[in-house]
Amino acid sequence: MRKNDRSSINPFTGKEHYDTVDDDKFLEGCFQGYYQELQRSQLLDNTPEGQFIVQVAVKLINTVNEFLTKIGRQDYVEGYYEWDVHLVANNSVNACCMPGGKIIVYSGIFSIANTEERMAFILAHEMAHALLDHGRTRASAQSTKNTAASVAWVGSFALDMVGLGGLGSLARAATNIASVGSQYFLLQPWGRDHEFEADKLGMIICHLAGYDIREVPKFWKEFAGDKASNFDFFSTHPSDAKRIEVMEASEIEILNTTDFYSKPVLPETPKATGERKNTNAKPQEPQAKAVADNKSTHFCTNCGSEVAPDDNFCTNCGAKIGK
Repeated sequence: MRKNDRSSINPFTGKEHYDTVDDDKFLEGCFQGYYQELQRSQLLDNTPEGQFIVQVAVKLINTVNEFLTKIGRQDYVEGYYEWDVHLVANNSVNACCMPGGKIIVYSGIFSIANTEERMAFILAHEMAHALLDHGRTRASAQSTKNTAASVAWVGSFALDMVGLGGLGSLARAATNIASVGSQYFLLQPWGRDHEFEADKLGMIICHLAGYDIREVPKFWKEFAGDKASNFDFFSTHPSDAKRIEVMEASEIEILNTTDFYSKPVLPETPKATGERKNTNAKPQEPQAKAVADNKSTHFCTNCGSEVAPDDNFCTNCGAKIGK
């Protein structure tokens, strides 16, 4: 079966996500970028730290596979995900999981992830971005804008997408990509909704794997505020009060949930108290008010996700943003 023939229904959200890319071409580009990064790096897989990373990653991957088997959705990863994990020698405090399950962990991450629970959450959070198709959604939004989505272009975009912006820029320069100036080609954090979703699914995966998720909000608080700018991981994964609030609410909900298998675990994007929508109101009314109250805040009129002022397309649903 071609990767592009996989079911469009995400098993974690129960929804179809915006998708205009050919998955076979998309993953070929992602894997190409992944192996290029490994070739230029010193691998630490045979060190005690490298074995530790593999141990934690395998535990999380097995948990995901067991979950999908229980809900009858193993088709979501079969023939699509080719899980692989490597620890590389690099002082960058970062980690990433590319679409298709290719995980790179930089040795600098140990400066903040000094317990197994912390490392597990970082890896589960990155895996969640991939499992929720966030990268494919963002790539789809960009390919809608730039239809010349070659394998080389996708590979360079994938590097940016997971926080390796400099390498992506080099790859694009080598292939003479015309739209180097696009905002999607810059090292950007994930959108707030994507972060909230990856936080919650990451916490669910950790919980099902047997980790104590009560550590997660404490971990994030430790690096919140000014201290966050000292670490690559937190500079692209903001640690603000709303995010910590959502983590704490997710912690309570997850610890009190007894059934994770009869319905999607992430049917809606988690929201901070002040961001929760009035379900009785028309979808666009609170958005219009928010824009009026704060000119720097913009929302997609199609799905309601927050978008940056300069965005031309929504990174959540791919709809064109009216100016």
